[in-house]
Amino acid sequence: MGNNEPWVVITGACGDIGQARVKAFLAKGYQVIATDIIPPDENTPIEHFVQADLQKSVTDENYAEETFQKIRSFLPKNKLNALINNAAVQILCSSEILTRTNWLETLNVNLLAPFFWSQALLPELEAGNGSIVNISSIHANLTKADFVAYATSKAALSAMTRHMAVDTKRKVRINAVEPAAVATKMLEQGFADSQLSLEDLERLHPIGRIASPAEIANAALFLCSIDASFIHGSCITVSGGIHNCLLDPVL
Repeated sequence: MGNNEPWVVITGACGDIGQARVKAFLAKGYQVIATDIIPPDENTPIEHFVQADLQKSVTDENYAEETFQKIRSFLPKNKLNALINNAAVQILCSSEILTRTNWLETLNVNLLAPFFWSQALLPELEAGNGSIVNISSIHANLTKADFVAYATSKAALSAMTRHMAVDTKRKVRINAVEPAAVATKMLEQGFADSQLSLEDLERLHPIGRIASPAEIANAALFLCSIDASFIHGSCITVSGGIHNCLLDPVL
């Protein structure tokens, strides 16, 4: 392992989308430090792993510092080239029954953890001329019933991306990806008891399908590359065109 290899931290690395990000960055020669609340399975090619509870990293400063020190222990010369704030929770229920616990978990994991992880690792990212990519969502701008907590957290994450780009100035580039539906096991399982089929969802997209995890991973990889060197404070929609659609009934 040479000291010239780029290093990336990826949160939520053990889910379908997280695994795709790990594989994409490994394929480009990165050393990946993966974090998740659950350990990786045998199919996830992770060499450097830190088990981390993002919600606890927001509420417990001592736990957070222990976690960040574990991450720093992997880094040669304390240089980090990219941080991918990928982990998220999606609690779906109506405003009438959404609880304080639901709100706090959603905001802690989806908004405050990306901020505090970015803040804590900013010196290492600055030393590595690094980039932060926050994984937001199409729900930052367009949403539907029962997504109030999730959509609010993602709207705030996109806003935070823009404002931190101004606040940190030239130190580190910060951008966000706002994906629409992605073909994951969790999404497919969600259609098991639904009248709408996965094929119906795909037909709603002008491109005729939903994204693969690899396509969303590649968007984050691009934003960390030299080809994106002038992209800063941007929230990139990756939706297959569905964000342009007004889905009213045909009259």
